[in-house]
Amino acid sequence: MKAYRCRVCGNALYFENSVCVSCGTGLGYSRGEREIVPVDENGVYVDAEGWIWHVCRNLGLSGCTWLAPLAGGQCVSCDLTRTRPNDADAAGLANFPVAERAKRHLVAELDALGFPVVGKNEDPINGLAFDLLSSTAQQVLIAHADGVITIDLAEGDDSHRERVRRQLAEPYRTMLGHFRHEVGHYYEWQLVERSGDDALVARVRDLFGDETADYQESVDRHYAEGPPPAWPSDFISSYATMHPYEDFAETWAHYLHICDTIETSVEYGLVRAADLIGRERFRDLVTEVWVPLSTALNLVNRSMGADDLYPFVIAPHVLDKLDVVASLRP
Repeated sequence: MKAYRCRVCGNALYFENSVCVSCGTGLGYSRGEREIVPVDENGVYVDAEGWIWHVCRNLGLSGCTWLAPLAGGQCVSCDLTRTRPNDADAAGLANFPVAERAKRHLVAELDALGFPVVGKNEDPINGLAFDLLSSTAQQVLIAHADGVITIDLAEGDDSHRERVRRQLAEPYRTMLGHFRHEVGHYYEWQLVERSGDDALVARVRDLFGDETADYQESVDRHYAEGPPPAWPSDFISSYATMHPYEDFAETWAHYLHICDTIETSVEYGLVRAADLIGRERFRDLVTEVWVPLSTALNLVNRSMGADDLYPFVIAPHVLDKLDVVASLRP
């Protein structure tokens, strides 16, 4: 993430801040400016072109600080949410802000990287939407289908998520990770399968496998037999071995992990911006910047008695996959 500062007093801000803790100024996130901006006592901000913006109506419900074009309206990020828990679902509502915060983080990163974010309210066929569902009364499957991403809000509860992580023997599991993975399915559909570029489709298929392979059959085999013994030489995670779609989505998620963490590191002086210049391929950024950085961050975590921040090893074949994903950036 970017490093934000209050425009009134210069105090450092977090992406989620709605008020500056130093001077008390109300704040809102301007998506167009990619900045946290001051709002008046009525939650209003006027940009440099004279457009009037208002703090999203969901500030109290989900902690949304983004600016909306209409008074009493909601922002673009909230427009992407098609379904939320009902007001009587206390458990679902408790975890709802965690999911919405992760979604806003995702959208901000996609904006920064230049990937189009078009909601189904604008394009019902090819647009993107999120169903943020509560598994209080029924099982919820985290998935993507035709531009609709379904998230289980229970994943916002640390104890639940850690229990599932241990059951599945996963090294990493976060709400933001779920969003990044599932949106990878969406962008493979939009930027690869619908691209009309036969060479790109062939390249993706050559690296990730034939995506037309029966999905349910692959899932059944994965959970019955587990990943192949030598999977670390070809895949970023054991889950990626399940099916070519999952391999692409896992690789996409790691592309976003790496991009976001490097940007944050540059913003806060852990990596020099000059170190990013002159690397034509994403694999060079990974091997020359990301690997040393993630190793150092892992050791910092260990110094605090915590697990590794990035518990993954990136094999040469995975670098090829990351290169293809990075090539989709506009």
